[in-house]
Amino acid sequence: MHSRWEDSGASACGSELELRVYTSRLLGQDKSLVLHGGGNTSVKLVEKDIFGEEEPILYVKGSGWDLETIAAAGFTPVRLEHLKALAKLPILADPEMVNQLVTHQTRAAVPVPSVEAILHAILPYPYVDHTHADAIIAITNTADGEARVRDIYGDTVVVIPYVMPGFDLARLCAERFAAEAGPNTIGMVLLNHGIFSFGQNAKESYERMIELVGRAEDYLKRHSAWDVAPSAVTAAHGMELARELAKLRSDISKAAGFPVIVARHADNKSLSFARRADISTIAQQGPATPDHVIRTKRLPMLGRDVAAYVEGYRRYFETYEPQAKERKTMLDAAPRVVLDASLGLCAVGRSAQEAGIVADIYDHTMDIILRATALGGYRALPAKDIFDVEYWDLEQAKLRKGGKPLAFSGEVALVTGAASGIGKACVESLLARGAAVVALDLDAKVTAMKNGANFLGLQCDLTSEAQFKQALEQAVASFGGLDMLVLNAGIFPGGCRIESLQTEEWQKVMRINLDANLMLMRECHPFLKLAPRGGRVVVIGSKNVPAPGPGAAAYSASKAALNQLARVAALEWGSDNIRINSLHPNAVFDTGLWTEEVLAARAKHYGLTVDEYKKNNVLKTEVTSRDVAELAAEMCGSLFAKTTGAWLPVDGGNDRVI
Repeated sequence: MHSRWEDSGASACGSELELRVYTSRLLGQDKSLVLHGGGNTSVKLVEKDIFGEEEPILYVKGSGWDLETIAAAGFTPVRLEHLKALAKLPILADPEMVNQLVTHQTRAAVPVPSVEAILHAILPYPYVDHTHADAIIAITNTADGEARVRDIYGDTVVVIPYVMPGFDLARLCAERFAAEAGPNTIGMVLLNHGIFSFGQNAKESYERMIELVGRAEDYLKRHSAWDVAPSAVTAAHGMELARELAKLRSDISKAAGFPVIVARHADNKSLSFARRADISTIAQQGPATPDHVIRTKRLPMLGRDVAAYVEGYRRYFETYEPQAKERKTMLDAAPRVVLDASLGLCAVGRSAQEAGIVADIYDHTMDIILRATALGGYRALPAKDIFDVEYWDLEQAKLRKGGKPLAFSGEVALVTGAASGIGKACVESLLARGAAVVALDLDAKVTAMKNGANFLGLQCDLTSEAQFKQALEQAVASFGGLDMLVLNAGIFPGGCRIESLQTEEWQKVMRINLDANLMLMRECHPFLKLAPRGGRVVVIGSKNVPAPGPGAAAYSASKAALNQLARVAALEWGSDNIRINSLHPNAVFDTGLWTEEVLAARAKHYGLTVDEYKKNNVLKTEVTSRDVAELAAEMCGSLFAKTTGAWLPVDGGNDRVI
């Protein structure tokens, strides 16, 4: 631990609330303290109401905000005295607690207050910080965790036994704090949950958190439980392992009832952990903190027997659901974390972002488990406590905030020729529908074309089978498989009549426009047949297939042959639930082939303005790359679910084609 406080940064803050934002972000920047929406901070201020009367207000982190990026708008103002009064009630049901929090906000257009708002209110300090520090959890998640905490901190912290978050926890903290806090108290440790610090100002509260967690880290170091470096292992790679990963993704998707992303992490730490001789013991205790369960499930799956995992989850639900206060409906039984000796750590999510969150959480969980093991043995909370949080309505609400999944959520698309023109537009259309997209292009700019967990840009020469296989293996490792393939890459050589067409030029065009696509289809087939919703291939053809023109023999013939290849594949692959359709665009001028000078010259040649030339079709409309891309994406969707082997023009109506 080290303090990230800088006087220059703090001096730029114009209010106590801005200081609250500043130190909250400092906490959020340290992943050993806070992960993906975890943790909580607050500040107590005095403000004037509409009548000009002063009123104490608690500004507490609002639901859905992340401490690393939180802004002032992420803190919800709630009337402090009302929260303190709530803490004195003997009982308060969750729905009524939320109602009381929301109805006592001082502003309507703010996020719902944290369920820990009452807990923050009862602590008699202006600033309160709460984190799920790895070092603290590693110590508390042991058989004698409470004794260790008291040994480390003495009377500087109040120790709270585990109670499910919410009203009961707030009331217990109020009672314990009133009875046990003294002049030396600077924090509070919640066993199996996390740690609080508090202070009279932002710096004091923040640096007390750093000090307290630092003392926990020092304790782990003194007991040889800090440096848990993994043993060196060798990762397996290759196309066969990639196919095994895709099969695992298919099985998990069936168990979940929807397509999922499965991201493989074969780093030394993950592989070493998955290969431990005691993995069936240390990894089957439960999550590091209960709130992780909504992301990771209670237990990771060991190996690849999805059916056995599903049955185990059903037994878990059937055991604890009858004990719940109200009836529960079972969530999907698919794993979210897989530990496998060959694959390493596989993180599962409905999107690449979700899978990334799962991977981050379990990366820290491995450290916590190993450090607790070094202290004498990792021990998580009983399954009943984890079930109560997993099926807690207030926790489930966090997941529902994402809304209805997009059409291609959990699915993976590969687009060739993706750095410009139609290919680039296809990437954007597929991303907009929720797909994870792998973009290939000879141009290196494809690697930085988009940001985000759901995009992977790879430079690749598609005429090299070795390069493509490497790219495909990387794509599958990143996302788990392949659902959609858009064959767009190609070249359009300069006009040349047959009598002048050189063999080398002919072969070059065929190698890129035809041979490479045959190889792509062949190598992608094993993955497409494992697609949870069936594989889909869209071939970007050309108007020259149904209506060739003079001077384009190599291009027209290569595109026609590719289209014929697609028709044969449609016949052969239908039994594998793979559908293949072709689009034939024409006069798409917003691509790299068409400069303003070339457009002007061609328009002049036909005696037209540039605008007239762009719309020189039956419908008198301009066809753009986005028009083609949107139709390509729709061909991968439900509207074309019963169509294969089709040709569809995207040309505004070409009289020769018609």
